[in-house]
Amino acid sequence: MERTDNIEITDKSARLTFGVRERIIASTAAFGILLAVVLIAGNLINTDSLRVNLGNIFASPNTEHPFGTDWVGRDMLLRTVKGLSLSMKIGMLCSLSSGFIALLLGVAGPMLGGKVDYVISWLIDLVLSVPHTLVVILISIAVGGGLKGIVIGVTLTHWTSLTRVIRAEVMQIRELEYTKISRQFGKSSFYIAKEHILPHVIPQLVVGIVLVFPHAILHEASITFLGFGLPPHEPAIGVILSESMKYLTSGKWWLAFFPGLSLVLISMMVDCIGKNIEKLINPKTAYK
Repeated sequence: MERTDNIEITDKSARLTFGVRERIIASTAAFGILLAVVLIAGNLINTDSLRVNLGNIFASPNTEHPFGTDWVGRDMLLRTVKGLSLSMKIGMLCSLSSGFIALLLGVAGPMLGGKVDYVISWLIDLVLSVPHTLVVILISIAVGGGLKGIVIGVTLTHWTSLTRVIRAEVMQIRELEYTKISRQFGKSSFYIAKEHILPHVIPQLVVGIVLVFPHAILHEASITFLGFGLPPHEPAIGVILSESMKYLTSGKWWLAFFPGLSLVLISMMVDCIGKNIEKLINPKTAYK
């Protein structure tokens, strides 16, 4: 009987080893490898590799060109990798910038209270009430377009949801006993925020930044596709998709299929990582 119980416990432990933590490690490792490969390969691709070859235009996918070639004979695999590298750099910059704004406003509102918290809440509602795509286009045009316009536009429209999460967390921590005792001992709001609040909101901040990343690169691609983002000479996914539209009706499906699929797969992978990390920091799901 004792041996049977041990076998059951061992089997149960073996099943538990394939839980949330293992899925997070696996997905994070896969994305990390893919991200490193794309970024390194994208930086290594130079203009000579993307040279025009009019003798090999519109070649369908083959062993020499797995993603085919475009209307001037450029290799679509190289263009896609170069575009993904650029999109990922923009996504990381926008998500980190949005996370910084969310952390600053999400902590400052509840800690300072009064009119400051009211203004921050009003700004959140204002930004959320307007479609992100429209706001990004207007901001991009206002600051001169290009890479700068995309980064500023996406950053200023993707901080709101994370700010709400952090603000709600700070409001709960502010009412805890040790926070009240610290204030009664004369500690400043800055000290309380640094010592008692920041350590508790960092997990939410990390999850928020990861989840903002796919939204950032998709918005960058969509705005560029519409003609309000990166200039046409940039090897961006949005530019590639925009240029390929005129050739889809003639059967050149690979011009849009592979770049679009690659962008969606990267977005889904990052979103999966963010959701898994969110499960990990939740006590109800961390040990399933």
